[in-house]
Amino acid sequence: MDGARSGNEAVRGESPGRGERLADWADGRLGIFALAKANMRKVFPDHWSFMLGEVCLYSFLILILTGIYLTLFFEPSGVEVVYNGSYEPLNGVMMTRAYESTLDISFDVRGGLLIRQIHHWAALVFVTGMLVHMMRVFFTGAFRKPREINWLFGWTLLMLGIITGLTGYSLPDDLLSGTGIRFADGAILSIPIVGTYLSFFLFGGEFPGHDIIPRLFPIHVLLLPGIMLGLVVAHLILVFYHKHTQYPGPGRDQKSVVGMPFLPVYMAKAGGFFFLVFGVLTVMGGIASINPVWAFGPYRPDLVTTGAQPDWYLGFSEGLIRVMPGWEINAWGHTLELGVLIPFSLFPLILLALGLYPFVEAWITGDRREHHILDRPRNAPVRTGLGAAWLSLYAVLLIGGGNDIVATHLHLSINAITWFVRIAVFVAPVITFFVTKRICLALQRRDRDKVLHGRETGTIKRLPHGEYVEVHEPLTQEQLFTLTQHEQNPPYEIGPLVDAGGVRRQVKVSQRVRARLARAMFGPAARITKPSVEEYKELTSGEHHH
Repeated sequence: MDGARSGNEAVRGESPGRGERLADWADGRLGIFALAKANMRKVFPDHWSFMLGEVCLYSFLILILTGIYLTLFFEPSGVEVVYNGSYEPLNGVMMTRAYESTLDISFDVRGGLLIRQIHHWAALVFVTGMLVHMMRVFFTGAFRKPREINWLFGWTLLMLGIITGLTGYSLPDDLLSGTGIRFADGAILSIPIVGTYLSFFLFGGEFPGHDIIPRLFPIHVLLLPGIMLGLVVAHLILVFYHKHTQYPGPGRDQKSVVGMPFLPVYMAKAGGFFFLVFGVLTVMGGIASINPVWAFGPYRPDLVTTGAQPDWYLGFSEGLIRVMPGWEINAWGHTLELGVLIPFSLFPLILLALGLYPFVEAWITGDRREHHILDRPRNAPVRTGLGAAWLSLYAVLLIGGGNDIVATHLHLSINAITWFVRIAVFVAPVITFFVTKRICLALQRRDRDKVLHGRETGTIKRLPHGEYVEVHEPLTQEQLFTLTQHEQNPPYEIGPLVDAGGVRRQVKVSQRVRARLARAMFGPAARITKPSVEEYKELTSGEHHH
């Protein structure tokens, strides 16, 4: 019997280890082997700009980790108490329990202030990373089919990140965050007819009430993060499902990806990058003070702190309202505050234009193909110009949102800054668009000359007949492919207005608009024609090439 057992073990080999048995058990119930085999060796291209999305992901994870820690000690209560704690300058001052617990976290909880600051810095980096990541996707055309849904996921995450930031820094109920809530209440009140009802519902009565902090708390720590976590997971699933986009180059086309496998290379790099992001945020939280609530004091409706500014991502909305003239209309017993309502309405509309752009461009081009190769921004001058114009508008309104700070630090008139912003809101995006477009066309022209004549070496050569010429170094095949791989398809056209039978065609207004937009965005005026093979051969052969 023992001999038979030994023979069987010799044939089958040694018994499987504990880890292998656990893997077999999990695979038999979850079927993870086939899933892992199909995805763990998935190839990801390597480029520094792809790490912007990872910065967003890791900042979000750090927000969750630090938020859990802060939740254990924060008390979201609007009940008023008299402070008698470690920060002596505020002893005897009336404040809400929310503000008192924030002071306790900052001065009495071990590591509380560090975690608070890491949390706040991570929030800023998270929103910044999302905006920069979306701009990279926008300028390179990575939003095209089949990634339109993923673009909407990212845009929704950006919007939710802004709202989550607003609810988050409103929780401590200090004078700065209370001023922000007052600002939001004023915007809500400007909504015609229902504004007052919405304000009463949100605050539980007259502003400020005692209900706003307890209501913002579950929204900030549960509702919004839960939705965002689901969107992040869906976003990553779609990144896995679709091939990762990649920049143009040899061996890269719509069907193949050049890069490193997910396991072990990409996972090792991603793990190291996570700890790098965590370390940088920890250093920032340890050495750079942010949101020192004890310096502002508790919120009082009759006070406004000097230099009250929201976080940068909400400066857009603040700037819109600060520079808007104080217009109002009184009609039928109602007061319409146009000075607040118009900016309050423009803020989401400007962001909505960014979210819907992929679908507008797809309608203009009529292109229904899948795109996995990224555009060089210079090869899409109008799109690049529109993105730069949008950013310039954001920057101008950010100046408007901090007009008092700019005035005091640069010793300028606040009225002059306000009028500058009012004019620049209309002028700056237009100038930025045309300047950016011209730069892109100039870069296209330089690429064309480089392909036809080669790279300038700075070496001067004298020809036998006495002429001096600069020697150009021919580009490699890899460089030639990268500079000429982009498509230049003809833009959409309506076609002849009269058919073969002499009958005039009915052309819809939408078709005319589409044709004009297509010509403006992708017509001859928006691109420099690529050199043809014949031009290249003619100029690089014989006596034409130096």
